[in-house]
Amino acid sequence: MDSAYIEWSPAMEIGHAAVDRQHKKLFDLAASLVQDPDHLRVMRTLATLSEYVVVHFRDEEQLLADIGYPGLAAHKQAHDAFRTRLARLYGNAGGMGLDSIAAEVRQLINDWLANHILIADREYAAYLPV
Repeated sequence: MDSAYIEWSPAMEIGHAAVDRQHKKLFDLAASLVQDPDHLRVMRTLATLSEYVVVHFRDEEQLLADIGYPGLAAHKQAHDAFRTRLARLYGNAGGMGLDSIAAEVRQLINDWLANHILIADREYAAYLPV
């Protein structure tokens, strides 16, 4: 599988240790999907990624509620859209070849995950306690 995608870097950190660890784990899981040549392992990792997204989004949304972030509703909508997109990918992946799965995962990372962290998550970083 081809592995051309945006990789996690410390420049993506928002300054909240727990959230930053979770973001890195999301990237690590996605990277393993792009690089694994075994379809069964890819399906398992995709399931793990889907489960971890639920945990991360729950934790992040709770944090935003706790700090009174005014953009919480819009942030939740973005999370819901990503969950839907990831669920669709997981539902279709069983019948897809590895290159197609890799292309979808790259698109998720490059178009959504990285942009969401670099833009939407940075917006709430200003509300985090110092």
